[in-house]
Amino acid sequence: MPTELPPSRWEFPTPDLAGDEDLVGQGADLDPATILAAYRKGIFPMPVRRSAPTAWWSPAQRGILPVTGLRVSRSLRQSCARFTVRVDTVFPDVIEACADPGRPGGWITPEIIAAYVRLHELGWAHSVEAWTPEGQLAGGLYGLAIGGLFAGESMFHRVRDASKVALVGLVDILAKEPDAERRLLDLQWRTPHLASLGAIEIPRAEYLARLDQALRLPSPPAFGGRTEEPRWAGNARGR
Repeated sequence: MPTELPPSRWEFPTPDLAGDEDLVGQGADLDPATILAAYRKGIFPMPVRRSAPTAWWSPAQRGILPVTGLRVSRSLRQSCARFTVRVDTVFPDVIEACADPGRPGGWITPEIIAAYVRLHELGWAHSVEAWTPEGQLAGGLYGLAIGGLFAGESMFHRVRDASKVALVGLVDILAKEPDAERRLLDLQWRTPHLASLGAIEIPRAEYLARLDQALRLPSPPAFGGRTEEPRWAGNARGR
């Protein structure tokens, strides 16, 4: 089970008072308790630039992927058959790959990496990975699981469609849980790429209402704690 932490010493603003602004605050720290407190209020950290104080965001229009709304094309379904999906076997490798400075729009700093690796060690941050039959890490994603919330942070691929396969695996995990329709897969912002997979936008007020319901649910067993042996989600399946 995730390690419970003492309350954060920081108090975050109420996001629904931020109007149309996505940026709701700057400063604070990246202590695990601080990050968890932020997510529970619908806020997440993302640097504006490396030298600036930590920026905290709650988009006025939030990108989410309904657990029952993932779109799997025929070609993606075929790709799913070529990979195996695992959970939490190489979290540091996944976040390092997502942080590759050569990627366009890269925002993951060494401080972010250290903070989320620590959250992983405490049982809160998780990776979903796509592996080739030869045992090579082909792609994956990482995020935070808090109750029925999975807050996706970033994804990467080294082989075509591998990150999408990891997303299919994540949705499979969430969809198998009781009250799957109340679970919340947060994508922060909807991009054209994510929209092609079924992502939608909802107003902040609706997101916060859904978040309140999701946080009342238990986390899936796949995200319930660290184990000595790798956890397998099995072969990702198209829907």
